[in-house]
Amino acid sequence: MIIHQNTLISQDILEKNFICNLNKCKGACCVEGEFGAPITKDEINILEQEIKHIKPFLSEKGITVIEEKGVWEKDTDGDLVTTCLPSGECNFSIYENGILGCGIEKAWKEGKTYFRKPISCHLYPIRISKVGDYEALNYNKWNICKPACTLGNKQQVPIYKFLKEALIRNYGEDWYTELDEIANAYLKEL
Repeated sequence: MIIHQNTLISQDILEKNFICNLNKCKGACCVEGEFGAPITKDEINILEQEIKHIKPFLSEKGITVIEEKGVWEKDTDGDLVTTCLPSGECNFSIYENGILGCGIEKAWKEGKTYFRKPISCHLYPIRISKVGDYEALNYNKWNICKPACTLGNKQQVPIYKFLKEALIRNYGEDWYTELDEIANAYLKEL
């Protein structure tokens, strides 16, 4: 792990390559897994306030479940996650051209909400956990993302560069600039 300000960063995030390849995976991360996407209390508040702007971009099934269960629930560990359809898809996911995408992000792209999507989705394949006073950033290796690894290797794009926008959103421009300097120095030593 590399210590950078208030974060502990797995070397995999600097060393491994990754570019989402939606044409291959079809957005499987929006449906695979046991629960919805991790979500913060602040994001729950935002979603509850913004849901009226987001609903037009959701499926009827997703809207029905949100109206019945809300935008969040707790998983078996007691962590906050987005609610899902009985089929396992996130309630905020939508199909477009056979690919699952995010209705929240579509509403954001069309200027209907200021909220882009939960940071856990934006940062994927990075997952954040708390370690003492630090946030630990780890690469979540998942079989469904093999096409993303292949494409990332082909184009030589490390995870941290692929997720530049999301990392800046979560930690700020200065944090990311320093991370890039750390990564460049670290990778020269390999």
